Amino acid sequence: MSTMQIGRAANLPPSLRKALEEDNARSEIETRGVEALRVLWDVANGHSGQCRFIAAFLLGLYNGARFPFDLTDLRCVDSALYEHCGAVLHMDARVCEQEIHLYFEDGGAKFEQRAKDLQLTDHMALQHQLKTYRERFGPLDTEQA
Repeated sequence: MSTMQIGRAANLPPSLRKALEEDNARSEIETRGVEALRVLWDVANGHSGQCRFIAAFLLGLYNGARFPFDLTDLRCVDSALYEHCGAVLHMDARVCEQEIHLYFEDGGAKFEQRAKDLQLTDHMALQHQLKTYRERFGPLDTEQA
């Protein structure tokens, strides 16, 4: 902000001043978030012990209803990756410019393929399959008791 903008901002109510400061920080938040997202995507597609956790984290942001992410799984990643997760989450929550898969060319297909490769459960598809089963065959044996 320029000196004149800072002077004007000082006269604003605190809540409006805070909103202005957050808006000015959006570009920096997005830049850090996109850099972190690219690092995490590379890890998610690698072969380390942390890959599955990072892929699950990204898929949870991609579509949390289909691929819910257990936050305690962040305990399984090293400090640097944890910080990258925080930067991506911050960007996704505060900038909301676009969904995270759209930062990649053909990102939707890439995220879907990663979920398939890791055989992660699509919870919405599973619920649909259960509903179809119940309609066709009745309740599951465990539901009859």
